[in-house]
Amino acid sequence: MSAPQWVVASAEAQSAGYDLSLPTIVHEGQPEAESVATNVRVIPGWMSLIPPIVAIGLALWLKSVVPAIFFGLWAGVIVIRGFAPGDIVLALLDSFQVFILRALANEDHAAIILFSAMIGGMVGIISKNGGMQGVIHKVIRWACTPRRGQLSVWFLGLAVFFDDYTNTLAVGNSVRPITDRLRISREKVAYIVDSTAAPVAAIAVITTWIGYELGIISDVFAKIGGVEEPAYSIFLNSIPYSFYPILTIFFVFLVAWTGRDFGPMLKAESKSYNAKHNLYETTENAMLDNEVEDDVPARAINAVLPIAALVLSCIGGLFITGEGNTVKDLLSTGDVYKSLMWGSLISVVVAALLTIGQRIMTLNQLVSAWENGVTCMMAPLVILVLAWALAEITSELGTAQYLVTLADGILSPKVIPALAFVLSAAAAFATGSSWGVMALMLPLILPVAWSTLMADGGVSADNMHIIYSTLASVLAGSIWGDHCSPISDTTVLSSLSTGCDHMEHVRTQIPYALTVGTVSLLVCTVPSAYGVPWWLTMLVAGALLWLILRVFGKHSY
Repeated sequence: MSAPQWVVASAEAQSAGYDLSLPTIVHEGQPEAESVATNVRVIPGWMSLIPPIVAIGLALWLKSVVPAIFFGLWAGVIVIRGFAPGDIVLALLDSFQVFILRALANEDHAAIILFSAMIGGMVGIISKNGGMQGVIHKVIRWACTPRRGQLSVWFLGLAVFFDDYTNTLAVGNSVRPITDRLRISREKVAYIVDSTAAPVAAIAVITTWIGYELGIISDVFAKIGGVEEPAYSIFLNSIPYSFYPILTIFFVFLVAWTGRDFGPMLKAESKSYNAKHNLYETTENAMLDNEVEDDVPARAINAVLPIAALVLSCIGGLFITGEGNTVKDLLSTGDVYKSLMWGSLISVVVAALLTIGQRIMTLNQLVSAWENGVTCMMAPLVILVLAWALAEITSELGTAQYLVTLADGILSPKVIPALAFVLSAAAAFATGSSWGVMALMLPLILPVAWSTLMADGGVSADNMHIIYSTLASVLAGSIWGDHCSPISDTTVLSSLSTGCDHMEHVRTQIPYALTVGTVSLLVCTVPSAYGVPWWLTMLVAGALLWLILRVFGKHSY
């Protein structure tokens, strides 16, 4: 199949509600193209690749995702409008006034934004009212040996599942005095904190990541068309294929349980445990202690109840709004956006009532804590809105369709999940942003996977696992690259919160991340795409990781 040309038709754009003469894309020779009387021009199909190329290229160069996506959006509008100086200026204005406005005006998008902001506010409250500290103190009391200390940090990484930033900062800061006393190296603590934060937040069913991921997934499949399965159901079905996050959590447990290490981590652990005096007794912390006031009681119930209210309310909302007689039917047909909004509001109300009822904070202090939590969500939400706008422009240009024509007869559907993992990992490593890479890669990879399956005989229950695996591979690859990147925000925060030298954290973590990433790709992602059951690949991969640690790992204490 040859690469197509595209006709730009302004009448179609106006009927779609776009501003001025901003056009939409239709195939050359179609009736819509023949009926256009004015402002028609033909552009080469390869120009539909300009927005993602500009966005990805600038992200790699600038090491910043927000300006990269915006320039990619602007480039896409220029392609539609034209390259005259006046068109370039109008394209800049339309990028903001048309596409970003449309992204915000979408009702489903607004629901995702509100949910994310509210759950961020809830996290802000329970981080200031002593709830998070109460949970951490309950677990840390059990830690009296190096092995128990490491397992405690691992368990806390799973317990604080709802947000990776909160996980990193709260756990890292709180466990440091205990792990220092047990002579666990700060490199090891930073690794455990970093390698449980994003992986568990990415696959847990109700987290700050969920709104972001669903926002992109639902938008992508809405533009693909013909997809009957709800976005939330697609995400849930993709979790078993999230091999790297799941295996990373398992490998961290193995390392903590066995007390075995290899590579630079073994040297760091041996140095810390066998030192004649505690290496960290006089070391200045690289980050300020927890922001909770000294007189605030550390009560776990103040975090447990709001989180439980969030999860139960969201699940309850799916049951109330869903249709069918089985749990699966109710969960898959329920109104996800309404349920998420209900749950986030109820969790904030519960957190506020607990805080005010115990007179832990005044009303003004409570609002301030909520505002701080909402503010922490602003950067991800900006990326999300820009990603929606960029996805809109690539849809208008037919970028995914053009990629499909290029891949026709060359790219097998079975190699797409592995390709998605590698490309996402490379982009995340270079940019240090897992969320930014998801925003860039999902709108490109998922349509290609879907169209390739359609060309290969159609999408059915027998090959739908390719879609699930492709989605999971983008998320997993983004997290892998984020773990290995020295400019990743969570990697930096893990170093700061644990008081670990940043480059030492990166140097000691990379061998572990490479090991798990390679095993998850070769033993899980590739075979599962060819039809091997995901659970079987997971069992084999888990056994292989245990064997690797057994053969190459040594005890440091």
